[in-house]
Amino acid sequence: DVQLVESGGASVQTGGSLRLSCKYSNLPPTMNSLGWFRQAPGKEREGVSLLWTNDGASIYADSVKGRFTISYAKDNEMIYLEMNSLQPDDTAMYYCAAGSISYNEYKRLDRRAFRLWGQGTQVTVS
Repeated sequence: DVQLVESGGASVQTGGSLRLSCKYSNLPPTMNSLGWFRQAPGKEREGVSLLWTNDGASIYADSVKGRFTISYAKDNEMIYLEMNSLQPDDTAMYYCAAGSISYNEYKRLDRRAFRLWGQGTQVTVS
C-alpha cells in the first residue's frame, strides 16, 4: 500500500535552519506531483512547495520563496525540504503529499488536488 512518512521536525530558534524528509513507497505510477504542505493552528492547510515530477520543476509559496528549497531523490524514494531563516510564522505541522493533478492545480499549490498524505511532523520556531 501507499506510504508517506515525514521526519525531521523540531523546535528551533528564529533564524535557524531545518531539513524535513519524506520517505515514500508504492506510489501509483500516475502520480505527477510530490511536495509539502503545512497547517498552523486555526488556519487552513496551505501549499509550501511542490515538485512536478515529469521534469523536476518546482514551485514555492510566496511566503517561503528564497528561504526554502525542495529536492527529490527519486532512486531513494525521498523528498526533502531545506528550511532556512525560519520565522515564528513558519510554525506548523508539515505534511508531505503526492497526487495525480493538473498543471493548473500544481501552479496553485492546491491542497484539494492531493489525496495521499503523510502523518505530519511538527515544526516550532521561537
